[in-house]
Amino acid sequence: MSEFRTIGILGGGQLGRMLSVAASRLGLRCHIFEPGTAPAGDVAWRLTQAPYEDDSALRIFAESVDVITYEFENVPTSALDLLESIRPIRPNRRALAVSQDRLTEKTFLNQIGLATAPFADVPDPASLEAAVAEIGRPSILKTRRMGYDGKGQVRIEDGPAEWTGAPSVLEGFVDFSAEISVIIARGADGQVSAFDPGLNVHKEGILRTTTVPCGLSAQVTTDAVLIAARIANALDYIGVLGVELFVTENGLIVNEIAPRVHNSGHWTQAGCAVDQFEQHIRAVAGLPLGDGKRHADVVMENLIGADMDRVPDLLVQPRTQVHLYGKGEARPGRKMGHANRITG
Repeated sequence: MSEFRTIGILGGGQLGRMLSVAASRLGLRCHIFEPGTAPAGDVAWRLTQAPYEDDSALRIFAESVDVITYEFENVPTSALDLLESIRPIRPNRRALAVSQDRLTEKTFLNQIGLATAPFADVPDPASLEAAVAEIGRPSILKTRRMGYDGKGQVRIEDGPAEWTGAPSVLEGFVDFSAEISVIIARGADGQVSAFDPGLNVHKEGILRTTTVPCGLSAQVTTDAVLIAARIANALDYIGVLGVELFVTENGLIVNEIAPRVHNSGHWTQAGCAVDQFEQHIRAVAGLPLGDGKRHADVVMENLIGADMDRVPDLLVQPRTQVHLYGKGEARPGRKMGHANRITG
């Protein structure tokens, strides 16, 4: 068994919650560190609620665990420096540094030979017009840090270019026929295991559904997995990595990477013997990776805001798993849970 008995998780949202449940099945404990509301605290062994600037709380947290992982990548560098001086962090700091900054991420992807949308650095409002002239219209301005689920993004079309309010990157639009994602795991021994690519549908910047199988050719799905493996190996990665890709006439283009379990991988809970959450726990704890082969066709649907009104109906649907995150108010745009419907 693993030499790591207790896993520390930075972030107490739904991903931390599901990681904690997966760890418990393997006889492992999770200690959550979360500055705010922590749905993961309902199921974890221990919860620390303190700001990332609280060095004393961070130190006590780190000393209580054997290894540290995260469900949320935007953790302050100062906190990571302190934690890493006490316990190993998996995935490693390089993976965090690459994924925390969109400019760094796209530069890294290009350096390892992968295609991305055309992009330009926009450090301040004064450089925006020059970037638009270089990249063209339509394009999209994204903050380099902290943006997710469509936040921190401004579309630039015919009118004046609007500033995001923070250092940003301008991306050209990509003419794509589909968006897919690959959830891949890499163990401490370098073993790599990928789940089947899923077909993603977004609405207003938020993932609504992921369908597996994705319905694309074997060549496309193989290429997608190989791209994800290249990224994981280049980062000397340990854990589960989410890689989002655009399918275009000229091949696959990497949209972004997420150094953690990923929303588009929730389908694995119904479609695989070992889901993405257990696979991540296995990797960071130094256990062998499990069998991630798909044994069922699945459609995963996010339950967002008012979708919670549909839960009573979903609970009685056949071949359907309902996962609720234990959050309070069902606000517009807030992920409250998801449903996995087995379709074949």
